[in-house]
Amino acid sequence: MSGASDHRNVFDRALVRERFRRAHSRGFAPFLVEHAIADLALRLAPVSREFAIALDVGTPGPQAAIFLRASGRAGAVFRAALAGISPGEAGAIVADEEALPFAHERFDLATSLLSLQAVNDLPGALVQIRRALKPDGLFVGCLLGGASLTELRQSFMEAEAEVEGGASPRVAPFVDVRELGGLLQRAGFALPVTDVEPVTVRYADPFALMRDLRAMGLTNALVARRRTPLRRATLMRAAAIYAERFADPDGKLRATFELVWLSGWAPHESQQKPLRPGSAKARLADALGGREFGAGEKARP
Repeated sequence: MSGASDHRNVFDRALVRERFRRAHSRGFAPFLVEHAIADLALRLAPVSREFAIALDVGTPGPQAAIFLRASGRAGAVFRAALAGISPGEAGAIVADEEALPFAHERFDLATSLLSLQAVNDLPGALVQIRRALKPDGLFVGCLLGGASLTELRQSFMEAEAEVEGGASPRVAPFVDVRELGGLLQRAGFALPVTDVEPVTVRYADPFALMRDLRAMGLTNALVARRRTPLRRATLMRAAAIYAERFADPDGKLRATFELVWLSGWAPHESQQKPLRPGSAKARLADALGGREFGAGEKARP
């Protein structure tokens, strides 16, 4: 994904859609989405308002929309996703996060769980979400961050270097949390907030992790992915490195998923504004008991 508007395509979006479709047709693994929904409930709890109309963007499965309806926090709930829409599912449409088909200022709340890490134009997707919100509407999203699957990435890179003499991109690049606050501001959100939650899942072996990744639609969909089949020798060496480097004392293997949370409000005149420069009533130097230096004065002991 790109932090600039003149992005290049990192992800094959048609393949991302196919990965999600296949995962749902074969039995989607919901544990990570369910964890994110539990966190979403905690993050919405302090917001003392009900949302007349809400939109869930891209969440792989109906669980977030079901939660919003059941919680009583939202009146009408709509859902837009690349795949995983059941026939006849009320309020759900197939749509790309990069091309949302909604009128401006329609929704009071927008959520998105574990999908925005696979868009090519993240700034553009955030702009579209902000435009779909009414003034003073709230956006709460969660996507996979840069530390996700670090154990798997390290194991494959070292195995390919040993067995094949070079490494190819097999795990998608994830967003850097340090960029997200700026992206929210550039997208026009007020009061942006970002934070990170690491989630560790333990597996009996690396192959169980790979099965879960397929069942969540999170396997390799990079445009620059290697098109030749993975060598068995490389796979087995990667599994051995994983077991050597990332095993707990009981033999279970750690897999890190970094959940990056972001939130912001569509601007409204009622929201808090930063103070104008020079409008402070007290000096920081007085509060700290120190001396204030002028702009041209050098610091000294």
